[in-house]
Amino acid sequence: MTKKQKKVLARIIIATLLMATASLVPVDGMAKLVLFLIPYMIIGYDILSDAVHGIINRQPFDENFLMAVATVGAMLLGEYIEGSAVMLFYQTGELFQSYAVGKSRKSIGELMDIRPDYANIKDEIGSLVQTEPDCIEIGTVIVVLPGEKIPIDGKIIKGASSLDTAALTGESFPRDVCVGDEVKSGCINLVGVLEIETTHEFGESTVSKILELVENASEKKSKSENFISRFARYYTPAVCLAAAVLAVVPPLFRMILMNADADFGTWVYRALTFLVISCPCALVISIPLGFFAGIGGASRAGVLIKGSNYLEALSQVKCVVFDKTGTMTKGSFEVAGIYNNTVSEKELLRLAALAESCSTHPISRCLQEAAGEEGFASELLDVKEIGGHGVVAQSSEGTVACGNLKLMKMLGIELSVHDCTGTSVFVALDNKFCGQIVVSDCLKADAKAAVFALKRVGVRKTVMLTGDAKAVGEAAARELCIDEVYAELLPEDKVNICEKLLSEKKSREKLAFVGDGINDAPVLTRSDVGIAMGALGSDAAIEAADIVLMDDNPLKIAKAIRISKKCMGIVYQNICFAIGIKLLCLILGAVGVANMWFAIFADVGVMVLAVLNAVRTLNVKNL
Repeated sequence: MTKKQKKVLARIIIATLLMATASLVPVDGMAKLVLFLIPYMIIGYDILSDAVHGIINRQPFDENFLMAVATVGAMLLGEYIEGSAVMLFYQTGELFQSYAVGKSRKSIGELMDIRPDYANIKDEIGSLVQTEPDCIEIGTVIVVLPGEKIPIDGKIIKGASSLDTAALTGESFPRDVCVGDEVKSGCINLVGVLEIETTHEFGESTVSKILELVENASEKKSKSENFISRFARYYTPAVCLAAAVLAVVPPLFRMILMNADADFGTWVYRALTFLVISCPCALVISIPLGFFAGIGGASRAGVLIKGSNYLEALSQVKCVVFDKTGTMTKGSFEVAGIYNNTVSEKELLRLAALAESCSTHPISRCLQEAAGEEGFASELLDVKEIGGHGVVAQSSEGTVACGNLKLMKMLGIELSVHDCTGTSVFVALDNKFCGQIVVSDCLKADAKAAVFALKRVGVRKTVMLTGDAKAVGEAAARELCIDEVYAELLPEDKVNICEKLLSEKKSREKLAFVGDGINDAPVLTRSDVGIAMGALGSDAAIEAADIVLMDDNPLKIAKAIRISKKCMGIVYQNICFAIGIKLLCLILGAVGVANMWFAIFADVGVMVLAVLNAVRTLNVKNL
């Protein structure tokens, strides 16, 4: 508990003891009023103060005003126990609500406690000096010791270790890293000492972006939250007016038209009960808390949602559109097969790596990695790159040609071609064909399971958009069981297809686009819900997206939808429950069936139950 909560708890205990004592003392009249005024003021002075300030600031219609009018009126009518008890139980409910919200914030705060306090840099004599992370420039070498958080994004230049990435991705398994690997700020270094060359400034690092996303999420309200805000704005003045009518009109009706006793006391008491019942705390508190907890629960699972409006939209997604490369595939090429080779596979890879050793193209790097160190054993004398065809390299062993089918035909080399999906690289030595290497961007391990998981959560249509060749795109879509595929697309083509899909869906349904590259940013912005890959995704894609998957795992899309549906279910439960109970109790209060004790349940009890229900959205572990 906070100090403020402890003070409120102490006031509740003291007021309860004084009320119990006052109830046992055999006095009446003014003496009894004074005895009950003491616990009433102890427990309710801040509510009365806030009500007075609201009136002074011309914003009187809130729950403090309702409680003040109802309890002061009860005390003036001689209902001392009821008046004091209403204030006591109201403060008890407020304390419970404050504690529940605090627990939610603490849970999220512990998860998001990834902002590093310092960065280690070496001084002139090699000693480590702790420096503010926001003072570190790009290209600075920082040292991260075991147990410390990585303060800034960068690339490892010395050392190897395992990283705890749970705060970023929600995954419990550590990630092994070594020299050359890129690492994200916010991860915890578990074992070895790492020297990292920074690639971003602190303000642009992953940890800063995550904290900014979570902090700003509450600013973008959902339709449900906006409805509650508008509802409370008109609801409170309306019930105050209704209470005034209830206190005045029936007595005048009895007195003038029925020639009976007006009985103002009874009707004023009913009006005050009406005010206590009408307090909208359950809605005003539990609905925003439900969304806040839902966003927090999602962040614990490695899914960052930029606002409750996107959380609500996600629950209505019926069509998911995927980019291919880097989203459903690993985004890095691998040798998928070797065909028609006249030399050994090892020798074929060595010749290809030798010819491509001067290139930084992704396919060239793939061939170099596949060959290992042996690819650079021979001396390379000259390399000629032929645009759109490949390379011809002069080495101590002869002339090595490595490229596509066009290169082989241009050089007049006879060869046999194996028809398969992927990018084919043909290799020849001294104009003699050596073999065909097929390189492909392999699917992510969970890509197919992600598509089936989406079907299970109610997504009716899946689509893939790719700039790759038609055969490559169709093969990937076929393997993933995706409904539709569009290939050989430019960025503007992706937007046009997205527009077409948006026009075909039903009005209440939403379309989500999942991408990772700079060229995906326009589509991410145009879709109803843009989902970006946070680990490998470009800054432009992450900036344009509404939701960020921190570990690039497409399975998290279905999990995010399940979280949103659970959150929206709880929000709607609270809206229906709170409004339903309020309306029933208001009717019972107006006709005299409900008294102040009943009103306490209708206000505090409903609020406590709604808050307890809202906090359930934090639990997303088993979704």
